[in-house]
Amino acid sequence: MSKRKSKEAHLPVGECIRKLQTVLRQRLCQQMLPSSLEGLEAQHKHLLELLKRTAAHGESNSVLIVGPRGSGKTMLLKCVLRDLLKEADVQRTLLQVHLNGLLQTDDRIALKEITRQLNLENVVGDKVFGSFAENLAFLLEALKKGDRSSSRPVLFVLDEFDLFAHHKNQTLLYNLFDVSQSAQAPIAVVGVTCRLDVLELLEKRVKSRFSHRQIHLLSSLTFPQYLHQVGSQLSLADDFPDAKFCQDWNSSIQALCQDKSVEEVLRRHFNSSKDFRSMQMLLMFCLGRVSIKNPTVRPVDLQEASRLCFSDAKANMLHELCLIIAMKHLNDIYEGEPFNLQMVHNEFKKFLQRKSSSMYNFEQPVIMKAFEHLQQLELIRPADSATLKTQREYQLMRLMLDPSQIMEALQKYPQCPTDVKQWAMSAFG
Repeated sequence: MSKRKSKEAHLPVGECIRKLQTVLRQRLCQQMLPSSLEGLEAQHKHLLELLKRTAAHGESNSVLIVGPRGSGKTMLLKCVLRDLLKEADVQRTLLQVHLNGLLQTDDRIALKEITRQLNLENVVGDKVFGSFAENLAFLLEALKKGDRSSSRPVLFVLDEFDLFAHHKNQTLLYNLFDVSQSAQAPIAVVGVTCRLDVLELLEKRVKSRFSHRQIHLLSSLTFPQYLHQVGSQLSLADDFPDAKFCQDWNSSIQALCQDKSVEEVLRRHFNSSKDFRSMQMLLMFCLGRVSIKNPTVRPVDLQEASRLCFSDAKANMLHELCLIIAMKHLNDIYEGEPFNLQMVHNEFKKFLQRKSSSMYNFEQPVIMKAFEHLQQLELIRPADSATLKTQREYQLMRLMLDPSQIMEALQKYPQCPTDVKQWAMSAFG
């Protein structure tokens, strides 16, 4: 027993924290696939059986995956493909073509992308065809092997499917569905869309060739399942390099999910949005607060992360708007000379002195963040390269907006408080 313990790796806490953050960031940001899809088992089974019939038995199919953003449509498809490709025969023969309506904005671009993904550029060469249908027929014919009677199955995935309905005459959709219906070649067409009314967008001739199979992902996740998902997203696997750290971390996550204040925060998010992306954003904010001094996720971390997620976008805009108005006044006073954050803050304080309301009483870190965001948007920029070596509060900056642009923007912003507009119009703040 003592020998086994001595062989166990015990890494420094800092190293464990770095490895922990790497693992969880990959999981949360790169959307690593879960081992099983909780709450989507029926949809997973349906889609897997459908694609198996194409990949293994040469049967053509078409299906739409419909659901709101963040409901798990792409994750479902990726999990099905992962499970499908576990079979050696399928992995060897199945070809995949992934198109996106945001990228392939017309049939010419789509056909070029199909040719590229099927590695048929050399086959096509300089051949010129009369229509999209002839092009597609030639590509599918080129995939046939041996006796020309059998062809490799092709899976077409059309992300943002509803945008393909805006192509001229819906030629791409018509030809893909026509091939899938007429059994010219074994293909499966999988459309992924957020539009619940997507079938209404299809022309009659296209709709008649579609199988009308739809898989809906209208989240039926219960709160206990949501809570379990949060725990599993934050937990470490058994293969983590330091077994002791892994055990302690997982125990802390289990205790976190049982905390009443945490349950209240998560229930608020669950009632607001059940989608995976908003959950992962919340957990990423929590992960950002983990450090050597704070090696676990505490309830207060989750509460702060929740506050950031629900922060009012208009309030954030107001911070930046007030700074821009202060910069406008500084430009008027000093005739276009550069300014720094401290000068802007002092000008803003003059406005605050005339207001009894605490609505505009932003703390220094909030002001700093708003100032940095304006720099990222290139609404302000450093006066010269030398100023970059100066402390941030004293870096000289220039406003890249004309006063007339600021006043025009204020007029077009109906939610802008009246006193802020009056401050902007006053002569010198």
